Amino acid sequence: MIQTIEMMLADFERGKLSRRQLALSLAALATGAQAAPKATGLRAVSINHISVRVPDIQRTSKFYQEFFGMPLKEKSAAIHILGVGDSFFGVEQGVEPADRKTARLDHFDFGIANFNAGEARAKLKARNLKPDSDSEESFKFRDPDGFLVQLNATNYVGHAS
Repeated sequence: MIQTIEMMLADFERGKLSRRQLALSLAALATGAQAAPKATGLRAVSINHISVRVPDIQRTSKFYQEFFGMPLKEKSAAIHILGVGDSFFGVEQGVEPADRKTARLDHFDFGIANFNAGEARAKLKARNLKPDSDSEESFKFRDPDGFLVQLNATNYVGHAS
């Protein structure tokens, strides 16, 4: 920011900026600096994956493999992990009575830069949010609107177990 201010002052001194333009530019710069989001220490840099819960895992998995060309990367009886570039799409067999009739979003996952599970859990607990495990690799929590969110490092590849 100092370099930007010095450039504006130099332009003012050379007559390229009027006094009014300098004042407006400085005000805009200061307003932008105040409005910038505060660093939280948890910076989501990717959507690692999205998982859905469906009535018929075989039917849904086959559709996405055939229609979108998503390769089956890993599977179990209850979970299929389909490749999507550097991310993946999780298809999970519904087990609740409602899941047997209607598909739904199960959760979404953010890849966090320099992921530190302990630090992330502490930040959640400070907001009265409850992580679901003490795993150092990955964990989930419900956001204030009730969405299930998963956090982990950007290179998390998932597990079909």
